[in-house]
Amino acid sequence: MQIIRTLIFILFPAIQCIAADLGDTSRTSTDTVIFHGEVVVTARRQGLGSFKLPAITAVINGNTLRQMAPRTVPEAMMGIPGVFVQKTNHGGGSPFLRGLTGQQTLLLLDGVRINNATFRSGPNQYLNTLDPGWVGRMEVILNSGSVEYGSDAIGGVVNVLTHTLKTTDQTTWRPEAAFKWTNGGQETSSEAALSTSSKNFALRIDGALRDFGDLIGGEDIGRQSPTGYEQWSYAFKGLWLPTERLSVTVLWQDLEQESVPLYHRVKLENFAFYHFQPQRRNLGYVRLALKTNQERWKEVELTASRQYNLEERISQRNGQVQHIEESDRTLTYGLQASIRSNLSRFWYMNTGAEFYTDAVDSEKFQVNLLSDTRVRQRGLYPGGARMRSLALFNLHTLNWQRLTLIGGFRYNAFSITIPDAVMGTSRISPQALVGQSGISFDFLKHMRIFSNISTAFRAPNVDDLGTLGIVDFRYEVPNNQLEPEKSRSVELGMKWYGTRIQGSFATYSLELEGLIGRVRSSDTLQGYPVFLKENVAQAHIRGIETAWEWQIAPYLAFLANGTYTYGQNSTAGEPLRRIPPFNGRGIVKFQLKADLVFSAESHFAGAQRRLAAADKSDNRINPDGTPGWKTFHLRAWYQKGKPYLAVEFHNIFNEAYRTHGSGVDGMGRSVWIKIGIGAQTAQ
Repeated sequence: MQIIRTLIFILFPAIQCIAADLGDTSRTSTDTVIFHGEVVVTARRQGLGSFKLPAITAVINGNTLRQMAPRTVPEAMMGIPGVFVQKTNHGGGSPFLRGLTGQQTLLLLDGVRINNATFRSGPNQYLNTLDPGWVGRMEVILNSGSVEYGSDAIGGVVNVLTHTLKTTDQTTWRPEAAFKWTNGGQETSSEAALSTSSKNFALRIDGALRDFGDLIGGEDIGRQSPTGYEQWSYAFKGLWLPTERLSVTVLWQDLEQESVPLYHRVKLENFAFYHFQPQRRNLGYVRLALKTNQERWKEVELTASRQYNLEERISQRNGQVQHIEESDRTLTYGLQASIRSNLSRFWYMNTGAEFYTDAVDSEKFQVNLLSDTRVRQRGLYPGGARMRSLALFNLHTLNWQRLTLIGGFRYNAFSITIPDAVMGTSRISPQALVGQSGISFDFLKHMRIFSNISTAFRAPNVDDLGTLGIVDFRYEVPNNQLEPEKSRSVELGMKWYGTRIQGSFATYSLELEGLIGRVRSSDTLQGYPVFLKENVAQAHIRGIETAWEWQIAPYLAFLANGTYTYGQNSTAGEPLRRIPPFNGRGIVKFQLKADLVFSAESHFAGAQRRLAAADKSDNRINPDGTPGWKTFHLRAWYQKGKPYLAVEFHNIFNEAYRTHGSGVDGMGRSVWIKIGIGAQTAQ
């Protein structure tokens, strides 16, 4: 009944305004529109109005990002329709898309894969290795994205887009600087950027230093120590136009986090300390884009990329005279090529190929503090592990004024080699062929209905095949007989794009086959139960998602969304693991003029009592389930010329809460203040 009442609360204002929209063909434009007033590039690997797409999309644009002043990129996604963010530690943040996360959702940066061969199952921290200062906008595609982007995109795709560079007729220079402070020592951040542009060249350089103190929870939770860490980052992006038709884009970014604690390990697992020291990721790419006057070769794009991930962990149990030092390194090279063809005035085709190769190395040392000796042991992954993938894809978009059709397929082949002195060398070569089709059309004057059908997959990676050691609350041993996970999804929904109200409603069904799960054995090692990964489960996820924006007056808007997800493990006859509870948010936004914005915001989540056996054994989750919660926040943004001020009063009623599956409690009552000069304009 709570879910029904909340949905009525979200939908009722929309229903009231639909009649007014039917009689009015004019349309206003406000910065509060984030759903259907946007052109998205992620869904079809080309720009297309999200209202016409037969899929649910969400966009965080430049205006929203600068007014939010988020602490991290994952926290910027909290409250996005269809997205639920879990935080194992304060230095993490893993988005759930349609009940799935980790290896089963795909993270991109400007269309380049962030996912690599060591992405773990379940929540991970890798989205937090992107600094919020780099972000120009974010696009979220719910439902399968495997046809467009390959393995891992079963639940959907998160594409983080960096700042757009533009050339100018005259040479310009634009400095930016900002400082952010949160009470209780919870954050002190400084960031700066310098942009320059000329007739055929543009460049942006970013740098940031961030000191995140221990997180202070609501009510009686208090300071959660240790949770704080430090972070530095820098990036540059350049654009060169050697001719009118050719562009060259170069990007490099580097981020390092120091001493990131895993709070639940220290709090619940008898560790004196356990932290990442350091967590580092850098990524660079060179992208050539050529526009021609040939319709069959209208746009040609080639991207070469390199990514390096370093994760070092150091831990020591209470009362021990030795500590453990672990290091995992993953080097990824990628090559992407695509051709956009205009087959007619309304028929567009995108054809391409991708190649990625991952090299993994891992080390582990046991350090005796009394004798000052270091004993080398087998790392979490075997050294010399390799994963390669080759893909071919073909996408079609037929776009008339009242009707849009999409379709396409992708073929992916993998080669994975795990040389292991303990378990022996294993090699697998999985393959996958997936397809997608969808339709959307004008049903009423401002209303589109849509449907899509798609298949998706996730190939086993080095983490699946090579993990040997303690992970979370278990001891894992590898299995070289794994096959790809597969899914089939059906989605049906509607979108409304009126003068006063815009919104969407969708329902979907996702069938999962051959899920890789952990099967517990009767053995124990180092005090932990032993688990083996196997393709053991068939499951399904059903869900409802709705999001609406109501422009009540030129200066006043109301936004609300709600997401309900139901997951069931058919094989085990129990709930699917880590399914988020019913959740959403509501916002009232006052924009008195372009440079003065006030908003009141509430986030909520219902209780999650449907737990899998693995949820109950997860020490981050109460065996009786996660209680429901709601938080309230006030936010203000003011800009006068180039200087600006952003203020947020967070969790003003000091609610004690924890997002389902998280290892830390949410932030209590606090104040965020960010002052700066030269804020980015909307992207």
